[in-house]
Amino acid sequence: MGTVTEPRSSGRLEDVVSEGGNEPGRPEDPFDTADEHTNDERSPVGTALATIAGIAGGDDGGVGSTETGSDELGRAIAFLEWESTAERVIETGYRAGLVAGLCFAVAGVVLAGVGSGLLAGLSGGLAATHAVHRGPVWLAALRRTRALGATPGLVGRLVLRMRLDPSTERAVRFAARTGRGPLAENLLRHERRCVNGPTSGLRGFAREWGPWFPAIERASTLVRTAAAAPAERRGRCLDRALETTLSGTTERLAEFVGDVQGPVSALYAFGVLLPLALVALLPAAAASGVPIPPSVVAGIYLVALPAGLLAAAAWLLSKRPVAFPPPTIGSDHPDVPDRRIHAVAVGVGSGVVAGIASGSLVASWAAPIGAIGVGTGAALVVVVRPRRAVLSRVTAIESGLPDAMTIVGGDVAEGVSVERAVANAGDKLDGATGDVFELAARRSDTLRVDVREAFLGDGGPAATVPSPRVQGTVALLAVAAREGRPAGDVLLELADQLERLRELERDARRQLATVTGTLSNTAAVFAPLVGGATVALATGVETIGTGGLETTAAMASDPLAVDGAAGSVPSAGAASGDAATALSVPVLGRIVGVYVVLLAGILTALGTGLERGFDGTLVAYRIGIALPTATTTYLLAFAAAGMLL
Repeated sequence: MGTVTEPRSSGRLEDVVSEGGNEPGRPEDPFDTADEHTNDERSPVGTALATIAGIAGGDDGGVGSTETGSDELGRAIAFLEWESTAERVIETGYRAGLVAGLCFAVAGVVLAGVGSGLLAGLSGGLAATHAVHRGPVWLAALRRTRALGATPGLVGRLVLRMRLDPSTERAVRFAARTGRGPLAENLLRHERRCVNGPTSGLRGFAREWGPWFPAIERASTLVRTAAAAPAERRGRCLDRALETTLSGTTERLAEFVGDVQGPVSALYAFGVLLPLALVALLPAAAASGVPIPPSVVAGIYLVALPAGLLAAAAWLLSKRPVAFPPPTIGSDHPDVPDRRIHAVAVGVGSGVVAGIASGSLVASWAAPIGAIGVGTGAALVVVVRPRRAVLSRVTAIESGLPDAMTIVGGDVAEGVSVERAVANAGDKLDGATGDVFELAARRSDTLRVDVREAFLGDGGPAATVPSPRVQGTVALLAVAAREGRPAGDVLLELADQLERLRELERDARRQLATVTGTLSNTAAVFAPLVGGATVALATGVETIGTGGLETTAAMASDPLAVDGAAGSVPSAGAASGDAATALSVPVLGRIVGVYVVLLAGILTALGTGLERGFDGTLVAYRIGIALPTATTTYLLAFAAAGMLL
């Protein structure tokens, strides 16, 4: 899938764009001249880095490519609603590249020599500059992916409101004000801009988001057509609008799954299988007389490979066309207490226990690996567990909404009031959804408030449920309370629509299961298992490098030191050279252990992001489970393989 450039009306810039195109006298886009000002004010170092970056990117050093990047960066910053500007981000990127380049160069010269240090400095500087420049664009793509997951729900609310009243303006207002997220906020801005005009803002909204999701434009056209269509044909247009959105989502996800198989397989091969297989070749390399310094192995496994995996993961996540993330649960939620102190205490305590157990039962070098992996994972679980509990409750409520709307819609269609129908649904349903409806009916009878206030008022059962789907359902119930019996059929259609949305999300996860399942299993089990076994293969040789076999005493006193061959008394110069070029098994075990822990975090985050969107609560919770699992598997695999060898 190719990269799609962003439309000029993203974020705040759309406030100067009308439905039909640019308004007469539209002010000049400040981002059109961003590169001109940047080039004038750029420092000599920044100019040099820009030239090198352009040559590395494949252009001839001209400004055309930079202008395009600056324009895209400006629109990404506007969409993210940051206070910064494209010029400031570009200048920050050059400064970050200079600092990172100097740091990598110094470290490279100290560890590997002048030539390698200069190469590391150049590569690190360019990578840091590129990361800062492309970071906002990637974040905007990720936010847009999450936003597009709300498209079926937003179009569904438009359709339902149009069935009650064929007014595009009212339908747009209802859909925008009953939703959350960038998509609903953007529709609301379009609606407010056109509040005194002859249009509803729907057309301009669809044009803005159409490049990323073409089905929005088709659905918008059908909704606007339904407003002017006769009553006997209106329902067909509205059905077609919703079906277009659902089928477009399914098709784009299917295309993404097909396109992502190759990159994920490459990541799996070159980021997991090949590096772990090379670990087993280190003893053979030492036996053949090829010394491998610890700094080289550490640089590859702890810097180069994790950085490459992070870049690949970011690229894959940015290519996902649409995601269905769970509702965002903030720290200000009443059911989310501050658990940071508890998390630190649990993390430190579990880390100390795991480190002592690993050092005494497995090997002395395994203590820091066990402490870091288990302690970090336990702390993450403690921090996000309250949010996870809230998320589970929200999911349970959403899963029962179709049944609740079926009961309420059927009663209303038979002439029962909405308030009484809500009470009936609370009596007939079990679980979280039934509790919410029962409490809402009780509040309505006791406080004599309307349906919206009964659910969402201060102290209402749905007031602390951060779900656009629940809030949209309550808003439609409030409209049905005003419309009366004719709204019964619309509520029944809402039940069908909610069920179809659940099926759509299940199908999306099922399509991605082959990819995300492999990533999750590799992160938690397979990679640690292979890593522990390959490190155990090296235990037959206490030192891999220029040293010999009989260095057990020296290794026991100082695992990082390497003596000469058995029976010899090395000179001070020889000992110094050996120590600089030898890789001991404890050092190798720690390097591979840290790499396995990093793999568990990166691959778990990638799998969760592909499946559900990059939601902080889910990502942290799953990483918190994956880290102790991967650490335990790695250490047990090492111990088990050591007993068999």
